[in-house]
Amino acid sequence: MIKMRRFIFATAAVLSMAGAGAQVATAATEATAVVAQKAKVVYHINDAASQALSGLRSMRNHLDTAPDTDIRVVVHADGVEFLMTDYPAADAVGPLVSALTSRGVSFEVCEITLKNKSLSKDQFLLEADFVPSGVVRITELQNQQGFAYLKP
Repeated sequence: MIKMRRFIFATAAVLSMAGAGAQVATAATEATAVVAQKAKVVYHINDAASQALSGLRSMRNHLDTAPDTDIRVVVHADGVEFLMTDYPAADAVGPLVSALTSRGVSFEVCEITLKNKSLSKDQFLLEADFVPSGVVRITELQNQQGFAYLKP
């Protein structure tokens, strides 16, 4: 009877260790998959005067360091101005927007802001895309698509 108990105890211990090993292997595999995923970042700009130029430079630096990053820029409220054709500092931001677009960055403008400011889509650079709501888009990118959030 004692031998039987020792056998059962030893068998349970071995099975327990095997299960723990499988859990460690699964965790390692999942961690490797996360590392292998392409980095995804949403930059949120709602004030062109204080955020646009520094944000664009940060995006350029970001891509210089991590060129495979998927970057989305969502703009609303006073942040939409730097993507307009008549933006006063267009000579500074225009080339950065073009260069970033050629590197895969997308610029998404809030249509609620357009309505509230009585703006039309033809007042914006060709690089601009439009979304129904900027804040809803940021939420979708973060919660549903796993984007990290950055605010310049």
